[in-house]
Amino acid sequence: MIEYVTDKNSAQKYEEFVSSHPRGHFVKSLKWAEFKKPWKCEAFMSVDEEGNVLGSMLVMISRVPKTKYTHMYCPRGPVTNDNDTATLLELLAEARKLGDKYNSYELSIDPDITEDDPYLAELCDAGFCVNNTKHRPEYLQARYVFRLPINGRNEEEIFAAFHSKTRYNVRLSVKKGVVSRIGTKEDLPAFVEIMKETAVRDGFIARSLKYFEDMYDALAPDNLRLYLMEYEGQVLSGAIAILYGDKVWYLYGASSNRERNRMPNYMMQWEMIKWTIENNCNIYDFRGITGDMEKTQLDGLIRFKAGFAGERCDFVGKLDMFFKPKTAKVIESLQSNYRALVRRIGVMRERIDSKLSSK
Repeated sequence: MIEYVTDKNSAQKYEEFVSSHPRGHFVKSLKWAEFKKPWKCEAFMSVDEEGNVLGSMLVMISRVPKTKYTHMYCPRGPVTNDNDTATLLELLAEARKLGDKYNSYELSIDPDITEDDPYLAELCDAGFCVNNTKHRPEYLQARYVFRLPINGRNEEEIFAAFHSKTRYNVRLSVKKGVVSRIGTKEDLPAFVEIMKETAVRDGFIARSLKYFEDMYDALAPDNLRLYLMEYEGQVLSGAIAILYGDKVWYLYGASSNRERNRMPNYMMQWEMIKWTIENNCNIYDFRGITGDMEKTQLDGLIRFKAGFAGERCDFVGKLDMFFKPKTAKVIESLQSNYRALVRRIGVMRERIDSKLSSK
């Protein structure tokens, strides 16, 4: 039986199920859906006769500009147990009804499973197809991530497993006077400023202050922390970490071009890992890395993260269930070109603003 989240009781039942499930993820939470407005959100569950939750889906619906169509997205996919085909099919049947209701051309998911996970076969048998074509290089959630399994270890055991250079740099940041603190909403402007520095340096588009303020309002303090690494009152680096269920995610990070020899980023990662341990979580997720295996061997980001003794996880990527295949092909091709153009313009704008502000 399908039950929609419509009130506090059903919302509590939904959150308890998702947060305690091995496939639980913060992007499936109702708080995250609230933050992601103006996307339309529909959350529903498959329940048995006693009202016990067997599976769930959170579907976000966005209208395609200048068209009559919408796109449906279930972040990280449905939450069901392995080999529970009946529940999966019941949830997807309800998703198809929503597709009719909102005139959607497809339903997309990006589950955190690998290509050899048996659950992939279940999803494909249910009507999904892997769609990592040239028109779909972008992923709403990271496809290639780096994770640190905690496995019940304490701080001393985790720290001892780090690469010797990583341990040295964490200690060096302390020795060189870097101080860590938990920021408040009032500290977000300082975080955004160093995010802009990072964007110019690394060639991406920085999020706005309002974006982070809205995120903070929706998730802090229970599920979100703003970490700031400071030296003599200057913010050298900062990060936003998300706690949900048995995982902590390093969601956003930024660092100033100043005082980089004080190694603030090493202390910052260690502070977030300690938060993971404090909450008895199983996984600390460093989030995205490059998927280029040849580049990975030389990439500074992966070498930095690898020093914390985690492991690379390559997820399957984007899966689509097409309701209107021909429409999907046309829309996805146009959107891919549009996103590439917006990215180029955004990066150029960040660089111009940086040059003007430095004069």
